Amino acid sequence: MPYPIEKKLVIAIASSALFNLEDSDRVFREQGIEAYKTYQLNNLDNTLEKGVAFPFIRRLLNLNKIFPDIEPVEVILLSKNNLETGLRVFRSIEKYGLQISRAGFLSGKSPFEYISAFNASLFLSANHEDVRLAIENGFPAGMVINSHIEDDENDNELRIGFDFDGVLVDDQAEKVYQENHDLAAFEKLETGFQNIPHNPGPLKNLFSQLSYYQKIEVELASKNPDYKRLIRTAIITARNAPSHERVVTTLRYWGVNADEIFFLGGIEKKRVLEILKPHLFFDDQLSHLESAAGTIPSVHIPFGIVNNSVQK
Repeated sequence: MPYPIEKKLVIAIASSALFNLEDSDRVFREQGIEAYKTYQLNNLDNTLEKGVAFPFIRRLLNLNKIFPDIEPVEVILLSKNNLETGLRVFRSIEKYGLQISRAGFLSGKSPFEYISAFNASLFLSANHEDVRLAIENGFPAGMVINSHIEDDENDNELRIGFDFDGVLVDDQAEKVYQENHDLAAFEKLETGFQNIPHNPGPLKNLFSQLSYYQKIEVELASKNPDYKRLIRTAIITARNAPSHERVVTTLRYWGVNADEIFFLGGIEKKRVLEILKPHLFFDDQLSHLESAAGTIPSVHIPFGIVNNSVQK
């Protein structure tokens, strides 16, 4: 019987996002593929250090413990390694006790074409080119940025931060501002369209799936006061009033919400992020991430006009 992957919340992840592969990558860059193979085989039982996305993945998989009958989360390893050099990654996964058993090893090929095969709502990688190809082909993907991580194993709450424009919704409004550098034009558009929901962005499906399980968690908490909710989401956007109303309209239309929403109007996002301490923060603008990436696990979503203008 085929595996019902369509019913799962699926994250596809490269080993470069799950683990710290700096030493391995250095061997590959400086000595070539054969030395890399030898290095990985010689270090099979040396467990890899946790990578930027590790705390996020570990906590997300805890949903399977809360809902053991359906096990709603599936994490798929999509690796550019071949199976032989990928053995160390799987041994590290087993050592950490992560519930990851499915994988694709592509022997140097970019994994983006296989994102849809696994029904993934997100592909995470530290490889900019792989993420760029995924986004350009319409797949939800993000590049993890090298940053400090903390993984308190006594803290099971999963905190996720999302930018709004270019992440949860498309870049329609952002185009108006970027093309004209005119905040008044942006606010005029958003005020005029305040009752019209935005089109979905790259991570809309991921956000909706998380919201679905949050609603179930609220029900569980109402029946059991001792139940501690697992998922906590936040939207942190540079918008402010009056452009906030279209955000509300969009979330209501989708039937979703976030636990916390911040309309910062130009205040540095890092000020909020350092209090929230998300396990991942998603933003389409590298300038917003660079100030936070030292202390906040961050993911760049290279989508829309901001990133196209940077590439040009």
